[in-house]
Amino acid sequence: MHILSVYKTFQKRFRPLRMRRFVELFGVEDTSRILDVGGTDDNWAYIQQKPRLTIVNLEKMADDRDNIQFTAGDARALGYRDKSFEIAYSNSVIEHVGTWQDQVRFAAEIRRVGQRYYVQTPYKWFPIEPHFVAPFIHYLPKSMQRHLTWLGAWYWTVKPDRKGIDSYSDEIQLLDVQQMKALFPDAEILRERFCGFTKSLIAVRR
Repeated sequence: MHILSVYKTFQKRFRPLRMRRFVELFGVEDTSRILDVGGTDDNWAYIQQKPRLTIVNLEKMADDRDNIQFTAGDARALGYRDKSFEIAYSNSVIEHVGTWQDQVRFAAEIRRVGQRYYVQTPYKWFPIEPHFVAPFIHYLPKSMQRHLTWLGAWYWTVKPDRKGIDSYSDEIQLLDVQQMKALFPDAEILRERFCGFTKSLIAVRR
């Protein structure tokens, strides 16, 4: 079993609901111009609307088609003018961009290029760490987390060496409510819940 199979099991439960909520919050239509920072076109298959999408990643992911333009770029320094898009959108990306300063730059660019924006990230204190798919290890210092990745599905499906564990652990910087408020001071911070626990945080400026 590949780790993507594990992630897709969770995605099939949460992504359709999340995307429908996004459409309702922003009144998304086929004419909406949306910048998806760090996403994939798979995510947009969950909704009926076909907005005019620009999907930017570090490397161009695919050839342009229909309503979707794929492009390469750095989310911390997007090559677009202020308020170029009706909506700047990002799902489960900001926790991967690097240090706190990288996250600050990422957030500033989202706020700059979008007239409105939507940024989702896994909640730091949800009991299951969503990348390692392991319970509670993210409550511990990074130095301890590295030695406990074997508790999660990621370890047993990827079977990483020590360098791989260290690299992935260093990449992930989960955020709490106060940090999201600091990054997005003009946003409303919404909570996505599962079994009574806050699973994700969503910064929304409408």
